[in-house]
Amino acid sequence: MRVIVTGATGMVGEGVVHECLQHPDIEQVLVINRKPSDISHPNLKEIIHADFYNLSAIQNHLSGYDACFFCLGVSSVGMKETDYFRVTHTLTLHVATTLSRLNPNMVFCYISGAGTDSSEKGRSMWARVKGKTENDLMKLPFRQVYALRPGFIKPIKGLNRVHSFYKYILWMFPIGRALYPSGFCTLQELSQALINCARIGYNKQVLEGNDIIELAKYK
Repeated sequence: MRVIVTGATGMVGEGVVHECLQHPDIEQVLVINRKPSDISHPNLKEIIHADFYNLSAIQNHLSGYDACFFCLGVSSVGMKETDYFRVTHTLTLHVATTLSRLNPNMVFCYISGAGTDSSEKGRSMWARVKGKTENDLMKLPFRQVYALRPGFIKPIKGLNRVHSFYKYILWMFPIGRALYPSGFCTLQELSQALINCARIGYNKQVLEGNDIIELAKYK
């Protein structure tokens, strides 16, 4: 497979790229970033592009891919709904619409979040926006679209983009995994679930925590 990954300068995206580059079924990984990811590998290609709302300058480099793992995202903390909507929904749909036109046989996988509101009517602003983003992505003419909703993600040891606050909260992971496994997955599991969505598919388009853990088991 040839895959595109966005958000490689963040913790999730860096982990996904790391796992993709080690997978025997993936022959090339294209990352599209606003700034260099500082990842080096013979199977990695990187495009630096500042404006994700306008991909016309790079669209000639975006065809011939089998999957996109969309890991780009921001926290809603301190953001107005209009600003969060533009970064979360408008940007994502623009990238996805471009890719669906260039790669109609592509599998598009969107990293959403636990608690996302598919009804788009709940009280939580971020959950409504994520829900609408998921719903609108699934209307696009891809071969298939999946939305993955992880909760607490345990980072991959040794990578560079781990949030500093994780050193204070990682002790929670084994306890949370034991008591509420659906809400706690590792970044390896999330990455493998993304890869397997593209490789073998899944019987649901929206994957909650238990689905992510289950799908990650397939080699």
